[in-house]
Parts: sequence; C-alpha cells; structure tokens
Amino acid sequence: MIFDTSIWVGLASGPQFGQAVLKAAGDEQVFISAISLGELNFGVESCIDPATRMMRIRYLRNLEQRPVLDVSSLTASAFGILAAFMKQSGRSPRTRVNDLWIAAQAIENDYALLTANLKDFGGLPGLRVACP
Repeated sequence: MIFDTSIWVGLASGPQFGQAVLKAAGDEQVFISAISLGELNFGVESCIDPATRMMRIRYLRNLEQRPVLDVSSLTASAFGILAAFMKQSGRSPRTRVNDLWIAAQAIENDYALLTANLKDFGGLPGLRVACP
C-alpha cells in the first residue's frame, strides 16, 4: 500500500488520525513515494518558524527510513495514461501532477493508495483507492 502525502501529513498531526490509518492499512506493507518525500521536503524548506522546521526535518528523516518507491519508466507510462485520461475527461492534469505520479506508482506496483483526499484520485482507471 502507498500512503499519499496527505496521510503522512495527517500522521504528523496526532494520534487520532494514526489509529484510523492503522485500521485502514491493516497488515499491508506500507511504502512512501519519492514524490511524497519531495512534497514533504518542500514543506521543510518553505517553513520559516525554526521550531516547526526542526520538527518537520526530524519527521522527514524518519520517513526516509521507510521503503521508498522510486519513479521508473513504467511509472512514467502510467502517468502519461492518467494525465491523458484526466484531460479527456475535461479535468486539468496540471493541478494534480504530483497526485498523478503517486497514483501511477500505485498502479505500476498493483498497490492500493491510501489518501485523505479521495476526490483528488476519483475515477482514475486502474487505481484502487482507500480512505482512513
């Protein structure tokens, strides 16, 4: 199972969210996308409060120890299909580029995607989505 960036952010916010995530993930092995690591690193780099920045750095370093899914040529192929699908459906893929990359990784590896933002992934062909 791949956790979307929204899940990793939610897990950092408190234990109540964590219980729902654990229940939704069950016994599945959990992966973090290299795309999510980039998004979380952006959160670190754009933070101006030193205490919050340090807390985010520690959390990110912890997440970097998890199994990471990198982007491959197969991921790129799946991304192209998903982006074209969105465009053909009348939705702009430009606003959801990172979500599409993460969805492509889930499809490539035949993993479910756990997200707190179901609407961001709704209707994408071949994607199994779950929500805590």
